[in-house]
Amino acid sequence: MPVQMIQAVGALLIGGVFVFAGIEHFLRFEAMRDYLAAQKFPAPALMLAAGSAVEIVAGFLLVIGMARLFAAVALVLFTLATNLMLLRFWATAEPERQVLRNAFLINIAVIGGLLLAGTV
Repeated sequence: MPVQMIQAVGALLIGGVFVFAGIEHFLRFEAMRDYLAAQKFPAPALMLAAGSAVEIVAGFLLVIGMARLFAAVALVLFTLATNLMLLRFWATAEPERQVLRNAFLINIAVIGGLLLAGTV
């Protein structure tokens, strides 16, 4: 399989995950907003709507291969911010700490994939 095809499939997969997640956040908006409010997020409805829109738009741009660098950077910033604000494993006790740390590390790997997807 040619390298370009593999890169396109990778961008489709990683972008598709963000599109799916963003749509799901809108479909479960009330519950997600309440969760963010419980986590002491400022303006949880606005943050949720803006973040979900970024996921959908930037993810779609990756899927279709347009503005890949812009889309990847937007999703890197979104993922990094979300990681730091929501997956605060250092502020929790076991066993929750391990679960949050694993999710945090998975998101770091996603950031790596986004950096690769944005540079092809």
